[in-house]
Amino acid sequence: MPLVYTIPQNHVVMINRFGKHARVQRDGLRFKIPFIESILHVYEWGEVANKRGFFIELSEQQTDTAKRQCQTLDNVTIKADASVYWRITDPVRAVYDIDILPKSISDIALNALRSNIGSIKLDQLLSERQGLNERIAAQLADTFAKWGVLVTRVEIQEIEYNDETAEAMMQEMAAERKKRAVIAEAEGEANAIEARATAEANATLIRAQAQAEALKLLAEAEGDYLAQLSEKSSAEIAGQVVLSQKYIDGMKAISANPSDKVFLPNGFQGMFELSTTNTKTKS
Repeated sequence: MPLVYTIPQNHVVMINRFGKHARVQRDGLRFKIPFIESILHVYEWGEVANKRGFFIELSEQQTDTAKRQCQTLDNVTIKADASVYWRITDPVRAVYDIDILPKSISDIALNALRSNIGSIKLDQLLSERQGLNERIAAQLADTFAKWGVLVTRVEIQEIEYNDETAEAMMQEMAAERKKRAVIAEAEGEANAIEARATAEANATLIRAQAQAEALKLLAEAEGDYLAQLSEKSSAEIAGQVVLSQKYIDGMKAISANPSDKVFLPNGFQGMFELSTTNTKTKS
């Protein structure tokens, strides 16, 4: 290892002095004191956040966990894995406070994944994956902070289940679609019934209003007619004439059908004669 070297951007080098941590060197041209200082190597990290065995990377890293068999709350066995995105904020703690940082990140992420999957049902797992990702990231944040690591996000990558579970899910989806179709049909029929009822109510209201208006006009016309008769004769005779007219109109309505038999009341002829006699007398 040369005495003078260049540290790439967003990387650090850990310097030990007599076997004890001395300082952290940041990016740029750096050197170490020969025989007294040595550079710490992290070969056990592999290629995760590590270049050439001693350049510790501070940029965001991705750790893909192995697939782990998990049991959901409704006793469905699945296999799942996740990707954890993280970056080192304190290289001293990341190196000295935890043994083999990348492996520890993978292990604790798998444990959190299994624990959270076991607390929900399979349909929740499939429909609320984003919420589950956020809960796992929140759980990891406190532990990772002790190691000088910041969790940026967690993403569940793949969920595997057996054919029996897949068939049961298909049947459940078909039943749910049928249920929604029945509900939609019932709602449509209810809306149609409501629309017809509203239309009939409006039509009835319009007919009632028209009939009321017609009766009002008829009453006004009869009042005018009665007033004119009263001017040319007495009020008593005018009332008898109007009554006789209504009687005749009623008989016309009753005898409108030729096939019906109509029996005239005893007082009909007398009423008619009285009305005629009164009219002639007035003349």
